Amino acid sequence: MSNRYDIAVVGSGPAGLSAAINAKIRNKSIILFGNSELSNKILKAPKINNYLGLESITGEHLKDKFLSQLKAMDIEITAERINNIYAMGDYFTLMVNDKTYEASAVIIAAGVEFSKPLEGEMEFLGRGVGYCATCDAPLYKGKTVTVIGYNKEAAEEADFISELVNKVKFVPMFRENFKMNSNVEIVNGVPISIQGTNKVDKLILKDREIITDAVFILKDSVRPEQLVPGLEMDEMHIKVNRKMETNLPGLYAAGDITGKPYQYMKSAGEGQVASLNAVSYLDSLDK
Repeated sequence: MSNRYDIAVVGSGPAGLSAAINAKIRNKSIILFGNSELSNKILKAPKINNYLGLESITGEHLKDKFLSQLKAMDIEITAERINNIYAMGDYFTLMVNDKTYEASAVIIAAGVEFSKPLEGEMEFLGRGVGYCATCDAPLYKGKTVTVIGYNKEAAEEADFISELVNKVKFVPMFRENFKMNSNVEIVNGVPISIQGTNKVDKLILKDREIITDAVFILKDSVRPEQLVPGLEMDEMHIKVNRKMETNLPGLYAAGDITGKPYQYMKSAGEGQVASLNAVSYLDSLDK
């Protein structure tokens, strides 16, 4: 059996960090999943004027302060992306490629996914469309795979799966100087739809089409309803109450993923609320 943590926190923005810090203060065993650079939203902020006590701070400086506090509290970031979370009764299983983690409570603070699914994306999910290239690439040995990438990690994954499949087409949704493996073809364009019959046959771009056996869509965050089966949503956000509880006992959410306003201070506060209530939940189970 996997080592079971008290609380797993998914996301390394202000909500996730606040949740992890407050759980650690209350002597709970935690695992924090996220990015070593914390959050693209923070990194891209030229100046933040409304974070209490930190007047006109840059996003880069705020990131450094966050990292300093994590180091002081001996909290490490597990730089892995959670693909699925399953409620197992009195605990949760978190899937990362071919590995699993277990936690008695989970706090989702993974940010909000603004973009709508591509036409055909949901229709072919599991039939050629996937969100975890390293999980599914072995299924396409000897075939052609297309990766739509929204971050640098996607480029790294495209390189990795190129060692497992015959050909990789990489469609970058950001600007970067790419140095890819020889069997990775960079295709610039705007994805419009995914088409096929019983499975994926092609990806349609604005000015061309790509014949492919699979399409992996790699973004910074997974849509919550795809992440957790049975999770109740409020349009594009996770539905929570004042305790940051979701409809699944032991599962909490905090930050942008719960709705507006999309503010760092609000996220940090919700992370604390979620963490304190997760601690109370665990304590009630012990009793």
